[in-house]
Amino acid sequence: MKQSDRYLKIVQWSEQDACYIGTCPGLMLGGVHGDNEIEVYTELCEAVEECMQIYQQDGQPLPEPTAKPYSGQVSLNVEAINRLLQTQTS
Repeated sequence: MKQSDRYLKIVQWSEQDACYIGTCPGLMLGGVHGDNEIEVYTELCEAVEECMQIYQQDGQPLPEPTAKPYSGQVSLNVEAINRLLQTQTS
């Protein structure tokens, strides 16, 4: 895992700006923008890497990570799903 993966990156459509906006709250102010969601995410990842390099060059500690760890496991209550399906098909 890269150190930059420890920071939450958000790309969302802005109706007001009519483009995608990419931000990394907790690490950097501002963000990136563009017409293509994937390109904005790629640019955002590059900006996060650059921001982290600036922190290191200035001898500043990095802010606390903002991304949440996920195990990759999903809990599923089959009994509850069966009950829900039975009530919808009845």
